[in-house]
Amino acid sequence: MAKVLDKLLLFIFSIVVLLASFVLLIAAFGLIPLNDAQNFVHDVYNEINVAVPFIIVTAVVLLLAVRFLYLSARRGKSSVPSIDQRTEFGDIRISLDTVENLSLKAASRSRGVRDLRARVKVNQAGLEIVIRAIVDGETPIPALTEEMQANVKRHIEDITGIPVAFVSVFIANIQQSSPTFKSRVE
Repeated sequence: MAKVLDKLLLFIFSIVVLLASFVLLIAAFGLIPLNDAQNFVHDVYNEINVAVPFIIVTAVVLLLAVRFLYLSARRGKSSVPSIDQRTEFGDIRISLDTVENLSLKAASRSRGVRDLRARVKVNQAGLEIVIRAIVDGETPIPALTEEMQANVKRHIEDITGIPVAFVSVFIANIQQSSPTFKSRVE
């Protein structure tokens, strides 16, 4: 939501700056008579009906400029969430996407799994991995989920060296097989 609002504000800001630049450029070439420019400045100073809208528009543009300056100066959240480890040779950063993909790879080795999704969270005890699966409906679910949990835990710990606190498996559905029709020849 914030990104959409920022894009809209940036669009409005760009239009206002474009119009102001256009008017100033026209004035610089002398296409706006000096008398008209002086009358406008006089009205801004002396006429409340002209001064209030001018002040409001200028204040809004100023606030938008400050907002965009802040957005450009702050450290972005664009850095990928990762797990940081320190070794004797230096630092290691493993992205959570990597751990999710490793989890999917390990879980897919279980027989009877059709579709998988994974989510990884980090806590003090280690990694919390949630696997969402669609299964074939022919393999016993308790045995399948235990095998998936063991495979994922062992694979993640072996590959990354990060302890896995728990692996949760959610069986979302079974795969619906489409009926096959045999053609009859008469």
